[in-house]
Amino acid sequence: MTASTFSDYYELCKPRVVMLIVFTAVIGMFLAVPTPADLPLVETIFGTIGIGLAAASAAAINQIVEQKLDAKMKRTEDRPLITGGINQKQALVFAVIVGLLAMLMLVILVNPLTAGLTFLSLIGYAFIYTLYLKHATPQNIVIGGAAGAAPPVLGWAAVENVVTPDAMILFLIIFIWTPPHFWALAIAKKDDYAKVGIPMLPVTHGVKFTRLQVLLYTVLLLIVSVLPFLSGLSGIVYLIAAVILGGIFLYYAVKMQNPELKGMPMKTFGYSILYLMLLFSFLLIDHYVKHFFI
Repeated sequence: MTASTFSDYYELCKPRVVMLIVFTAVIGMFLAVPTPADLPLVETIFGTIGIGLAAASAAAINQIVEQKLDAKMKRTEDRPLITGGINQKQALVFAVIVGLLAMLMLVILVNPLTAGLTFLSLIGYAFIYTLYLKHATPQNIVIGGAAGAAPPVLGWAAVENVVTPDAMILFLIIFIWTPPHFWALAIAKKDDYAKVGIPMLPVTHGVKFTRLQVLLYTVLLLIVSVLPFLSGLSGIVYLIAAVILGGIFLYYAVKMQNPELKGMPMKTFGYSILYLMLLFSFLLIDHYVKHFFI
């Protein structure tokens, strides 16, 4: 395999998306136990790899299914299936092998619960969202967001073999984060989606309505982000961080309401990724502050 071919397969996996998925899954693992010493080594290692491979398989399937549309959109015209770096058959074989390897790893080396939940997430994103929801309703990203919100639950299940209310709070945070995150991007790329007939919210309901939805969901996200403190999962360090980070997100969402500020949707989208990474990082920091210093 040449370096360029490897790079094409790497991009087929949507590596930046997969990294964020694996990151939130690993945070879920660490939050599930009191200290790192309590993490089961085999389940932690192979749970992380298995969840990452499943996400990569789903990303590849997404690009296979969307190949014709991706070729017409400026945002996706550089994907490997469009540039010809790899062909559809190669991508399909890769997706199947990687997906099967992920499932076998999770079933045999982790636990059936994690394998089952990961499989449902893969099916939810690669097929239910990509094949149906994305083209059926402007609420596609809201409903389909359940698959993308699963990683911390998968991580928690991998090391504890159970899904707890605290794990579901982590799920809820990402679930509510997804609409303002993605709709900010959809506003910036509205013409692309309109050109290929994908009913994203700014295409079907207009940019002004979508801007308002971003604002309302950001307010809801700020409220939901406090739940780990209220449930006892986290302490004051996380609470302060959540309020500050959420306040900055809200600032971006408010600025986005001004149509004269053309660059705000992409700035909001960019911040939303940083927001989620920092929020989950502070969950972990707070977890160890609470266990080691209190």
